[in-house]
Amino acid sequence: MAVVTESSLKKMLSKYKYRDLTVREITNVISPYKDLKPVMDAYVFNDGSTKDLMSLTGTVPVSYRGNTYNIPVCLWLLDVYPYNPPICFVKPTSAMMIKTGKHVDANGKIYLPYLHEWKHPQSDLYGLIQVMVVVFGEEPPVFSRPQVQSSYPPYQPTGPPNTSYMPGMPAGVSSYPSGHSANPSGYPSYPYPGGNSYPTASTAQNYNAQTPIPTVGPSRDGTIGEDTIRASLISAVSDKLRWRMKEEMDRAQAELNALKRTEEDLKTGHQKLEQMVSRLDQEVTEVDRNIDLLKKKDEELSSALEKMTSQSENNDIDDVIVPTAPLYKQILNLYAEENAIEDTIFYLGEALRRGVIDLEVFLKHVRLLSCKQFQLRALMQKARKTAGLSDLY
Repeated sequence: MAVVTESSLKKMLSKYKYRDLTVREITNVISPYKDLKPVMDAYVFNDGSTKDLMSLTGTVPVSYRGNTYNIPVCLWLLDVYPYNPPICFVKPTSAMMIKTGKHVDANGKIYLPYLHEWKHPQSDLYGLIQVMVVVFGEEPPVFSRPQVQSSYPPYQPTGPPNTSYMPGMPAGVSSYPSGHSANPSGYPSYPYPGGNSYPTASTAQNYNAQTPIPTVGPSRDGTIGEDTIRASLISAVSDKLRWRMKEEMDRAQAELNALKRTEEDLKTGHQKLEQMVSRLDQEVTEVDRNIDLLKKKDEELSSALEKMTSQSENNDIDDVIVPTAPLYKQILNLYAEENAIEDTIFYLGEALRRGVIDLEVFLKHVRLLSCKQFQLRALMQKARKTAGLSDLY
């Protein structure tokens, strides 16, 4: 079977109300439990109606008496998951039989306190499977079908198992699809990987909610002794207390695992917040430093502007610019005189255009001024070269 990707899961769960939460939980489960495969199939309700639901079908490894067994299960997820618990079944193969008990009924329906007390986000699929592994490790839900027919049929208790913690299901959902036997044909067949052979009926312990049948026979006079009755009662009470204690430990462990994951998420978020606060502090410090620098520059500019304003009111413009060397003073005078000749030629052209002077006068003065301007430019170029300045023209 091809590897199921997150995009394919989202496509299969397109009609689920909380699709992203469901996809995340399925991905967290199929990664450690690779034998569980997500499958969309029709689920039959109590009234005979059907609905396409997601199921996790496969096996979970369970350790029992030093051996590891692959227990076949099927977990149905309603379209309002994870705010409603899954519907869980044991799905035996043809070589297995369901062993009814406190946690599994004759139809293979699984009952656990974890399901009964299901509450999102404290409860999830990964924690549910961990609880199943622990509970099935104490009492396997299936055993190998005997090869030889026994002279006495195996004891099958009548009626449903202890309902003190059966999870409340949504209206219209049956405890098992209608018309299904212990190996429901309504589910898609699934080849389960091989493992150790499953416990046989003779070796598997049978923990029933009823008082166990005494294993000691009657006395010679046909009556059961008080010691036998007392031992039977003590054994029944011990089994019940042990199972109750185990259930509480499993529930507490599952809650502890959820709290540990929440703690890790909070620590990661705390580190990110600390980094953000540190980065913001650095930025605030940098901004404060830039503000102080801008204030100083603003004060300097204001002071220089006030000084220049006061000087411009009291000083002549010609006294403001004072060259540092005679050569620079010569360059300044040449540049000013050359620009004055340029302005004079311009105004002569304006006078000619308006008819103030005639052409002969204009050409005479322009010729003289141009000659003077050429000499000034040549002298200025020589002075700039001597001063080590770049060429102006």
